[in-house]
Amino acid sequence: MKKFIVIYHATAEALQQTANATPEEMQEGMKPWMEWVEKCGDKLIDLGTPLMGGQKLLPDGKSVASERGVAGYSILQAKDMNEAKSLLQGHPHLMWRGDCEIEVHESMPLPM
Repeated sequence: MKKFIVIYHATAEALQQTANATPEEMQEGMKPWMEWVEKCGDKLIDLGTPLMGGQKLLPDGKSVASERGVAGYSILQAKDMNEAKSLLQGHPHLMWRGDCEIEVHESMPLPM
């Protein structure tokens, strides 16, 4: 099995909507995610967490706020990219708002 890193992207407006949600709204919003967790079963290695406040590090040692809209991550295992993408079909992040996106990347072994 191969490992795939799933990166969730959201606009600033989507992230603000989450920041303003009540605890009850957050709990309700997690229900579709828990259904997705069940769908994936043991192919979901790490559900991940939300991410915020990303910084882009520059060669001169400075940093600036990231503008990429990374909102979170998960880690899947699958036989290939097609299987990984099939596990992401109907994902709740994509159903949340029309301006949300998912990227999936295969994790390659380091040559040692």
